[in-house]
Amino acid sequence: MIIVKSSREIELMKEAGRLVAKVFETVEPFIKPGISTYEINEIAEKVIYDGGGSCPCKGYYDYPAGTCVSVNETLIHGIPSKKIILKEGDIVSLDVVASLKGYCADATRTFGVGILKDSVKQLMKVAKDAMFEGAKVAIPGNRVGDISCTIQEYVESFGYNVARDFTGHGIGKNMHEDPSVPNFGIRGTGPLLKPGMALAIEPMILEGRKETRILGDGWTVKSKDGKLTCHYENTIIITENGNEIITLTEGEKNN
Repeated sequence: MIIVKSSREIELMKEAGRLVAKVFETVEPFIKPGISTYEINEIAEKVIYDGGGSCPCKGYYDYPAGTCVSVNETLIHGIPSKKIILKEGDIVSLDVVASLKGYCADATRTFGVGILKDSVKQLMKVAKDAMFEGAKVAIPGNRVGDISCTIQEYVESFGYNVARDFTGHGIGKNMHEDPSVPNFGIRGTGPLLKPGMALAIEPMILEGRKETRILGDGWTVKSKDGKLTCHYENTIIITENGNEIITLTEGEKNN
């Protein structure tokens, strides 16, 4: 069942969204060669707890950390580890869900570590831009399939692929709600978009083939061919006249 949020609920989600954005603002200066994904998670969790929030990911089906930190060929659900140390040229995705006053917001940013190859910069840009292309059609009267198809067509126009086994989703009191928001699909299909719906739109793209594999830990999702991956996500609210993205940092709002 798709839950349409009241104006009060939307305001509470916006508070959670600002907390998620603060995580990215705080973490970004620390993304340098030599830091571990464990340390990145520790910084992120501290921001959330200090802000009065909680981490719905921690303990979710026994997931052990408050965030997911995924490096290079790891697409999503990377478990923070003291053994995974960032090095020059890596890219790292930080997936953050914060719950505040009973409502959630969810977003992901992929950061570059030091100097990146131009091809890596393009992969990151396409993932980010694909989210905003999808958001352009996330308006009342359209359908979820319009978002999905727009993201797929945009990503594939650059020669990349979108993940098939993982999707965006609705969000609210729970971090995962209806509807699913795939990154591939057919225009004019899927649930109708209405004001008050809250969606996490999250292109998960692969430099190579679309196939993925899950490691023995039951969480870590990697590209099957070992090529780079990228993930970019925001929580949006469908409004009467379009939508509002509630997880942007102040710097992103000004760009």
